[in-house]
Order: sequence, then C-alpha cells, then structure tokens
Amino acid sequence: MGDLWEAIEQRRSIRKFTDQDISESLTEQVLEAVKMAPSWANTQCWEVVVIRDEGIKHALADIVSPKNPATRAVKTAPVVLALCGRKNVSGFYKGKSSTKFGDWCLFDLGIATQNICLAAHDLGLGTVIVGLLDHDRANRLLNVPGECDCVALIPMGYPNQTPKVPKRRAISEFAHQDTF
Repeated sequence: MGDLWEAIEQRRSIRKFTDQDISESLTEQVLEAVKMAPSWANTQCWEVVVIRDEGIKHALADIVSPKNPATRAVKTAPVVLALCGRKNVSGFYKGKSSTKFGDWCLFDLGIATQNICLAAHDLGLGTVIVGLLDHDRANRLLNVPGECDCVALIPMGYPNQTPKVPKRRAISEFAHQDTF
C-alpha cells in the first residue's frame, strides 16, 4: 500500500466513473480494510452488501434524495457497497447502553467507511459516501434483516474526474488546548 498521508490528503468524493469493471480481488482488498477497522469492544457491528447488479443499483438510485449529486454515481459505479450495521451491539454491555450516546454503531461504521475510502483510493479507485436516502426502502430492497440497518451506500469505481480540494478549516479554528 502507498503512503497514508498522501491518501488522506488526496482522497476526494468521486461521483463519475469510467466503464472499467472492478475485479473481485480489488473488491476483496477493500473489504479487508473493513475487517481491520477498530470497533467498540471489537463488536465489528458492520455488514456489507456488495452490489454489482444493474437493476438493484438503479432501484437504489431511485431511493436516494433527488437533489443528491451522487444519485448518478449509484447507477453508474461498477460496484456499490451498502454499509449496514447491527443495532444494539456496539456501545452496549450486557444488553444495556453503556454511554450517553447509546448505540455506537454509527461511530464504528464511520471508521469502517473511512477505511473503505482510503483503501479504495490507495488501489486507484474512487468512492463517494451516500447517506441521504430512504433507509427503510434500502433495507427492504437489500433484504437487510431487522436487527440491522442500511446506513450508507458507497459507489466505487475507477475515477473519471479529479475534483478540486475543498476549503478546509485551519487547525487553529477547531483545535482547543486543555479546555474548549
């Protein structure tokens, strides 16, 4: 794998892809990055549906918010990863929520998502994280069991664009020393 800092600095949301397919081997490498993600008490609450079927991708695009610029990417990406999470596992101890924030599933899925995006970038692939969708319809479409929820879609393919670097806040604007 390449340099981590380079991947962090250069990874962008990619919404346009070439027609080139993604091999099973590359897809497996990206999934390996999910496997290695840390999680609350190693609960590994993630489940990933790998979608290559054109009909399913089009159906998913229909339930993404129409104003979302990534809607087209869901249809055209060679692979869409549906990131799902098992509810009431992460952040729980003996069946009870352990923190003020309750279910840590979204936190753990965020870490797994970042691993997906950085690993894909390192492999020459592009991704975009799509969270503005009808999650209940996605659950039904993908046959997600009741103890899980589809949280995000991640279209993945070979980039057909090079987006500009978005403006970033200076560290001095968000980092606080000792107290807020």
